[in-house]
Amino acid sequence: MRFGAIAIMALLGGALGGCTSGGAPRVASASARPSIALAGKPRSTIAGSPQVMSPQGLGGVIGAPAAALTQRFGSPRIDLVEGDAHKLQFAGNACVLDIYLYPLSAGAQPTATHVEARLRQGGAKADPGDCIREVERR
Repeated sequence: MRFGAIAIMALLGGALGGCTSGGAPRVASASARPSIALAGKPRSTIAGSPQVMSPQGLGGVIGAPAAALTQRFGSPRIDLVEGDAHKLQFAGNACVLDIYLYPLSAGAQPTATHVEARLRQGGAKADPGDCIREVERR
């Protein structure tokens, strides 16, 4: 029985190993690891300008910097910085609001370029404008 379990583990390991992109495994360097907090000046490694969502119906969120969003909505549930990307997550009673911020040019301060909203129960898509208003009232 023990040999059978070891054989199954070896087969699974080989099968999962085949799911990689090929070539030698890549090890993330310390500089490639995501940082949790934005320290000092934003570093910019963007190769091009991010696509900015249309601000219509999004209550002035698109184009706002992180400081303005936290002043408006309060402390975020998640405040994550990874490279040039910055994600803020806020929640109301019925919805969760994710706001993604990127610098629009090299060295620029990240601003909100994309918003997603979903229901807290079940995770189905929600109207971002309605969710913004709900989170704002909270």
